[in-house]
Amino acid sequence: MPSSLRIEIFVQDVNASVRFYVDTLGFRIAVDQRAEAQPYLELVRDAVRIGVVARPGEGLPQFRRPPTGVEIVLEVDFLHAERDRLRLAGWVIDEDIQRRPWGLQDFRVFDPDGYYLRFTHRRR
Repeated sequence: MPSSLRIEIFVQDVNASVRFYVDTLGFRIAVDQRAEAQPYLELVRDAVRIGVVARPGEGLPQFRRPPTGVEIVLEVDFLHAERDRLRLAGWVIDEDIQRRPWGLQDFRVFDPDGYYLRFTHRRR
């Protein structure tokens, strides 16, 4: 039976996440419920789905507060182009492109809420 994966991130500022994921990384908004009591967005890029939920404040259980040791890995075809897009948008690259011991190249960046994103070549 096929599976898919959608993650949800809890953020301080939904609009800052839109600027990062949509305007900078090229995701599109599939569901936009920013006007609701509990703002929510579903962002899509190819087969990647990220739910963006406005952090409800102190009521959020501790285990759902970032950072929690999560690394979001995006496999891409054009690694240098992704890195260059982020640089042009003014984002600081935490670790520039490197070849890793497991044979892939990647680079790493933090989103506006401190989530750690790793961009890597697809394994062929």
